[in-house]
This record gives sequence, structure tokens and C-alpha cells, in this order.
Amino acid sequence: MAETGYQPVPHDAVFRKTLLAKPGVKKAFNALEEEYTALHAILDARQTAGLTQAEVASRMGTTVSAVSRLEASLRSEKHSPSFATLRKYAQACGKKLLIQMV
Repeated sequence: MAETGYQPVPHDAVFRKTLLAKPGVKKAFNALEEEYTALHAILDARQTAGLTQAEVASRMGTTVSAVSRLEASLRSEKHSPSFATLRKYAQACGKKLLIQMV
């Protein structure tokens, strides 16, 4: 197989600082803050509980693909999970869903 020359870019603090210094990037990044915060919260809840998507799915009474779509939906404007679904996810992770406006 031929060498593609692909070199992955490390997504570390230096990369983030460089990226956010570019015109328009910081504004676009900040516009997604709520989505990234919510995504981080649900992924952190699952990881803190030490659960796989399959284990969360079993506890929720759903499929792994449904849990995967739920986690991905917070990065997409096409689908928004219901409050009931987020509550089930939180409970499956041993957490309580709390929504705040600040």
C-alpha cells in the first residue's frame, strides 16, 4: 500500500490556542458552547459510572445504536433528545438530570 503522507494533528492545548486565534473560529466555537457542555456532561456521566454504551442501553431498555445516536445528537441540529430520554440516560448512569439556566 502506498504511503499517503497523512500526519494526524494533535488536539492539545497548543493546537486549540492556535486554532482559536484564527478569525471567526473563536466566535463559531463559542456559539457551540452549550452543545459541547451538554455533550461533555453526558459522556462524563457514562465514563464516570464506568459504563459502556451497551451497558447504558441495557439499563435504558434500548439498543446500543440508540445510545450512540443520543450521544451524537447533541452535536447535531437535526435531532434533539426528549427530556424523558435524557432522564433515562442520566438514571442509567446513576445520575439525576438537572437543567439550569444561568
